[in-house]
Amino acid sequence: MPLTGLQITMSTPTETGTVPFVDLTLPSDTAEARRFQEAIEQHLQERRVSETEVFSVRLALEEALVNAIKHGNQFDPEKRVFISYRFLDNRFEILITDQGTGFDPADVPDPTAVENLERPCGRGLMLMRHYMTEVNYSESGNSVFLAKVFRGQKK
Repeated sequence: MPLTGLQITMSTPTETGTVPFVDLTLPSDTAEARRFQEAIEQHLQERRVSETEVFSVRLALEEALVNAIKHGNQFDPEKRVFISYRFLDNRFEILITDQGTGFDPADVPDPTAVENLERPCGRGLMLMRHYMTEVNYSESGNSVFLAKVFRGQKK
């Protein structure tokens, strides 16, 4: 199902004062993932988040979505990527879940170790940890929670 007319909006607090997550399902298609990334980026820019922080979110989001589609769902067009996200005053949170078997992040080799410098694996996980404030994986290893606290917004 294409994301025709995808619009990212900020949820309003509920009666309990919490901001609910927005749920979205994407096909295992990198083009649709890019469209979602672009919509998130546009929304961050509208909120006047700094260019550095927009870049951070975009890069981490790209890595997480590509990992879900490529490694989790094995590019299987029948499988989906489930996304729950929300914008808070100074924070963006997103949960990305694929339909794969999962993995143990501790088993991924350190991409900065000399023996791994020319190997492509592990770089995306390293980038997500570097650019986001929080990165947590589910016990099953097929979900990642990312959060970014914004230090300042453009005037």
